[in-house]
Amino acid sequence: MARQIEINSVNPQQRLINMAVEVLKKGGVVCYPTDTMYGLGCDIFNQKAVSRVHEIKRRAKDKPFSFMCASLADISLYAHVSSPAYRLLRRHLPGPYTMVLPGSKLVPKIMLTKQKTVGIRLPQSPICLALIETLGNPVLNTSALREDCAVPADSYAVEELFGSQVDLIIDGGELFPEPSTVISLVTEQPEILREGKGDIAPFL
Repeated sequence: MARQIEINSVNPQQRLINMAVEVLKKGGVVCYPTDTMYGLGCDIFNQKAVSRVHEIKRRAKDKPFSFMCASLADISLYAHVSSPAYRLLRRHLPGPYTMVLPGSKLVPKIMLTKQKTVGIRLPQSPICLALIETLGNPVLNTSALREDCAVPADSYAVEELFGSQVDLIIDGGELFPEPSTVISLVTEQPEILREGKGDIAPFL
């Protein structure tokens, strides 16, 4: 079973964040809490790790995952952001949104859709932000859940689902899981692709 460490969700202990980042640097797959639900992730630049997440989630390689950045400046590195899109990002991030944007040349091909777009999150989660900042790279983000199972609300439920397939589980306490709202900012007019935890009203 995966190792499990408990990290404070408000003030993450850097020593424990460093332990988790060492796992990511070695190509490991980590379960972690976000501002929406528990997620599975790895370093997006480690193709073997990304492929492992595809296998764990039983997801086709031509269906890329979204990833998390630590700041708006990071998002601008990994996506082409128009001025109207940037204003929306600045107003609503960090938060429970996944923004679909045209990907930049920095994004590995395995993380790009056929349309060369990416799904990017800037989560309102101190643990996630600390992981990304310490790693220095974006972290892949997909929900830690299976189609035929209840949505896990804590690390113990995550362990039951994925404990034998991942390298580390971060216990950040109990969540009230709800998926992120997905919004496409590829064109000038925002398009709601999935309604979730984030309020869609500002994008209508």
